[in-house]
Amino acid sequence: MLLKEIYNRADGIAPFALSQEFITRYGYRDNSGIMLDCGEDVKGVLVSLDLSSRTVEEAVNRGANCIFTHHPGIWDAVMRISEQGNNQNLLACVQKRISVLSSHLSLDAAEGGIDDSLMYGLGGKQPLAVMEELTGGGYGKVYDIPATPLPIFCNQIKLHFETKRLLSYGEHAVRRVASFCGAGFGYDAINFALRNGADTLVSSDAKHHLIAEAVERGLNVVLLTHYAAEVYGMRRFAERLAKELSVPVTFFADQRLM
Repeated sequence: MLLKEIYNRADGIAPFALSQEFITRYGYRDNSGIMLDCGEDVKGVLVSLDLSSRTVEEAVNRGANCIFTHHPGIWDAVMRISEQGNNQNLLACVQKRISVLSSHLSLDAAEGGIDDSLMYGLGGKQPLAVMEELTGGGYGKVYDIPATPLPIFCNQIKLHFETKRLLSYGEHAVRRVASFCGAGFGYDAINFALRNGADTLVSSDAKHHLIAEAVERGLNVVLLTHYAAEVYGMRRFAERLAKELSVPVTFFADQRLM
């Protein structure tokens, strides 16, 4: 199967054009698409959140000569590549003839993508509001769930997202949630949550002053690891991609980061 065919099938699930729209409308930075094309027919695809040394090792062990990541396989401009540099995993892919595809903001924002998956996993069905709307998608959602005491809500997250690493702040029951996959916890997220009547904000990678402000303004705060918050939706993307491709698609999750 040609790498371009895999790109096209992935584009049908999470359009890569969403990435450019995100950049243009909201000033984000991204690099989604084909990162490395080794020019060979793809025999198998390994889907992973990151391009890590373990991901490359898993691809080799599973006979996959294409890795599909969420976080871009190439982020900054590449000035040099060495076995000791920041791009050693990319070099390993070159050496082992493994092509690399990445879908970052496009997969975050797509309908049924990673941000939507976080909402579904937390018990939401349909957003009442979207913070950053895009054509056929968006990022940051507010939605209602059945009233749940905060400790029970947190335990449900641990079980459903298969993670033991979770921080929570607050004391009141959870009824309306604002969630943002990845590093989405900022002033805009706090204001969006409060403006739309949320009582609980769920995200990752929050700084202390932001947590303090959210709690001061009456929000519960629940923090998953960035990895756990996004690998949940990435696994579902892998399942959808597998139905579209004529080659084996497998999934890798690094338990060290859950």
